Amino acid sequence: MSDLSGRLRYRLLTGTDDADFCRRISEALADGYRLYGSPAMTFDGERVVVAQAVVLDDGDPSRVVPA
Repeated sequence: MSDLSGRLRYRLLTGTDDADFCRRISEALADGYRLYGSPAMTFDGERVVVAQAVVLDDGDPSRVVPA
């Protein structure tokens, strides 16, 4: 198993659908994560809440599951 510098291989980022959430996704992508699946959205009565899964590949193609 390769060293991923203590980073999680899978993360589910959630939050209000705003510039801050988009910034967090952009930072994860810049940090080597890739999008996994489609985003999810819901409305909580006041705001739109979104979720996006991201994964960090370890370079072993046998362990990568396509999105």
